[in-house]
Amino acid sequence: MSETNTLKLICDSRLVAIVRLDDLSCAQELTRSLLGGGIKAIELTLTNSETPQVLERLRGCIPEFSTGQATLGVGSVRSLQEASIAINCGAQFLVAPICQPQVIEHAVNAGVVVCPGAYTPTEVALAHSLGADLVKIFPARTLGSDYIKDILAPMPYLKLMPTGGIDLKNLQDYLIAGAVAVGVGGQLINRKWIEQRDWARVTMAAREYSFCASMRHNLSETD
Repeated sequence: MSETNTLKLICDSRLVAIVRLDDLSCAQELTRSLLGGGIKAIELTLTNSETPQVLERLRGCIPEFSTGQATLGVGSVRSLQEASIAINCGAQFLVAPICQPQVIEHAVNAGVVVCPGAYTPTEVALAHSLGADLVKIFPARTLGSDYIKDILAPMPYLKLMPTGGIDLKNLQDYLIAGAVAVGVGGQLINRKWIEQRDWARVTMAAREYSFCASMRHNLSETD
């Protein structure tokens, strides 16, 4: 799947599900449950050392990631070495908590979508100037949706993806403010459901978040 298709999937679905777990033994069941609920973009974080191997297995056994129906990426990328490992194991997009120029440059040269993290307007502008496809506003919970609107006022060309503290109560606020997508972690990837192997509940939550994100997409077409 091309870089353009990956970026389109993220922007069209307006939602990236962030999987940050200590135990990835049930990654295949979790991934299928998220896809079943309409999630199109899934991020596995490098806070778990098994992420590269797990991602490679998922790319091999779940056809949606090869046919362009969904995209699988790696998050918490903080160094050139980590970016290289993620890309080599098949990551279709990279997400970082910080703006690391070497990570952005490596992803751009490899033709992989990259979304570095930024907090201030200066950091956001720097990430964009270095070639970032999206800029992750992080942590969004301390800033709120009005911050997105304020940044886009002088720089409307930016593609922003706020992450941190996003839930069903505020998700649409961020999209209405101008974000092209949001990153959702713990509110969607509930550890208790996973420990109990309650995949039906995971799928239900995924469906709720997917529907909430798509509502803003539909509204924007009729504004």
